[in-house]
Amino acid sequence: MRDFTKHRLYSEAPLAPGAVLDLARDQANYLLNVLRLRSGDTILVFNGRDGEWLCAIRVEGRKQASLEALNQTRPQPPAPGLLYLFAPLKHARLDYMAQKAVEMGAGVLQPVLTRFTQVSRLNLDRLAANAVEAAEQCGILALPEIRAEQPLAAALAGLEPERLLVFCDEAQEPQSPIAALQKAPRGPIALLIGPEGGFDESERALILQRERVLRLSLGPRILRADTAAVAALAVVQATLGDWSAR
Repeated sequence: MRDFTKHRLYSEAPLAPGAVLDLARDQANYLLNVLRLRSGDTILVFNGRDGEWLCAIRVEGRKQASLEALNQTRPQPPAPGLLYLFAPLKHARLDYMAQKAVEMGAGVLQPVLTRFTQVSRLNLDRLAANAVEAAEQCGILALPEIRAEQPLAAALAGLEPERLLVFCDEAQEPQSPIAALQKAPRGPIALLIGPEGGFDESERALILQRERVLRLSLGPRILRADTAAVAALAVVQATLGDWSAR
């Protein structure tokens, strides 16, 4: 059972019984001076590979500390299979979108460049930091794979033939997204969310050329891209994803 009372920290170091993890200065400052933890206090640590571990804090100075791994509290789960393709947004809205995608079970974050994409170059380190923050706060152990931005055509060409592409299209006639998804075949899923300006007709035609594609309406209202992302992730996970499996 997850312990929601303990603080969680991401570390890239290997985790095993007795392993000692040296903390960066900012991490030590956060634990000692922000959270006011002391030597012998415990936190939960994960690295995206070795599961979650209970670790004891070892204070080595006012701004220095390390962690000692005591025991594993949860094994490492497999990475989620949902591939999330999205047109990048600007700054805070992109941060929000990335965090929510991780919280809702995206296993791969694939930025795609379209005609109306607002941002052509991404700070992938910032995207990764948002993924880690979401994982720390929500008890997630499997961090998503974060891929470099690609043109839409290249991203579509890279999808496996058996993967169903759920294409959220603002031009689709309004219909129940849940009813449409319930009729879709089971299997690996890719979810595509476009930019604020939507897709142009050549892009729409390119997407619909794909054999396994489901053109999805998100209802009668036009949603902003970050809102559409949350709505689409919710209905996909509830009908075809790991929410329905539970």
